[in-house]
Amino acid sequence: MKRVLTILLTLALSVSLAACAGGNGNKGAGNATNAPSEPVKTETPTTDDKKEPVTLKIAWWGGQSRHDYTLKVIELYESLNPHVTIEPEYASFDDHWKKLAPKVAANNLPDIIQMDISYLSQYGSLGQLEDLTPYTQNGAIDISNISEAAISGGKIGNELFAFNLGSNALLSVIDKDMLEKAGGTMPTQDWTWDDFTALGPVLKAQGKILTQDLRHDVFFPFYLRGKNQLMYAADGTSLGYDDDKYFIDFYNMYKGWYDNGNLLSLDKLAQKKGTPEDGELELGNAVSTWGWSNQYILSSTVAKRPFEILPVPGWNENKALFLKPSMYFSISKNSKVKDEAAKFISFWVNDVEANKIIMGERGVPVSSAVKEALKPLLTPEQTKVFDYVAWAEQNSSQMNPPNPIGAVEVDKLLKDTAEQILYNKLSVADGAAKFRLDANKILAANKK
Repeated sequence: MKRVLTILLTLALSVSLAACAGGNGNKGAGNATNAPSEPVKTETPTTDDKKEPVTLKIAWWGGQSRHDYTLKVIELYESLNPHVTIEPEYASFDDHWKKLAPKVAANNLPDIIQMDISYLSQYGSLGQLEDLTPYTQNGAIDISNISEAAISGGKIGNELFAFNLGSNALLSVIDKDMLEKAGGTMPTQDWTWDDFTALGPVLKAQGKILTQDLRHDVFFPFYLRGKNQLMYAADGTSLGYDDDKYFIDFYNMYKGWYDNGNLLSLDKLAQKKGTPEDGELELGNAVSTWGWSNQYILSSTVAKRPFEILPVPGWNENKALFLKPSMYFSISKNSKVKDEAAKFISFWVNDVEANKIIMGERGVPVSSAVKEALKPLLTPEQTKVFDYVAWAEQNSSQMNPPNPIGAVEVDKLLKDTAEQILYNKLSVADGAAKFRLDANKILAANKK
């Protein structure tokens, strides 16, 4: 009981840093920019109006444009299913989890929850999520055009606690024109961490920085993958790497960027709102931003200029690149309308008209039929993302298992430790040792 209460408190107070976010600090992979402005035109409802009325509660996070287009998809679904009324609950990423935490305690979660991989183990372990496997087997969630690889990212053990809404891959977004005007050369696809470091002096001479920052909870685990290491042990009771050399090597490199003025200073970073509108790349002050592929469209739209896409340095070391579910839909265990909730999820991932509204904003669609139907409708910038994710699928390895319980706390610890290093309050070596000690204390609570 004590462990459950601890987890509930963590859910209530912690802010996840592992969401589908990029170097500019966006949470939940950004917002949509292509939701139609005209009312959605629908066909004659295909369902029986005499069905018993059903109310579905759906909660998600995102910015205003994501909220707007999600409401349009809901309107479309309701028009095709007149017996269904959907009550939306939407918020920013942080507020989404803060609102859900007391509902966990009250066993009163919304029927459908937009889920993030950093919280999947916590909610699944508390028995708050329904296993979706039976719904994929009976056809309530149609998976006929969806690969097992796309589905498996929502599994914990043999149970499918979350359904993937779209595929993402890590990428670097580069302002090629800025780089070339500064006298630099556009890196090749196989660029390295050293190549990235070498761009620093070139940009600094023109008053520009390399990037705003690199999210510690995203890019340190990615770096570890390139070294054939994992962030967490398979049983979730400790860190997965046993040599602090990896931490030291990564943060010596990171501190070098910071000390040389190639990253945004921490005081300025703290003032950022975490939106593309105030991102350093979008504002024309940085040559790159690093994050998830579905954020690219919004960044280029906000900046009003085209960018180039490259994989993250080190992607080809031990096949470090991987596809990640951008986010999921889960069905709460307490829902009394699970069948209807499953049907809505199936509609979201499989309906072509719905996806003409979504247009891959929550990640490249997992349905091969939907992807094919959308191709002729894509803008050149959207095509870049779809093509990049297709390339990444052929050049990646299996993603890490979902983060264990306590990972949210470990993410915060990593960020705090990194900032102490950048502020020169800790040496890199001392930071590595302290992080290991404190992280393992957090994760040790998972021992049975």
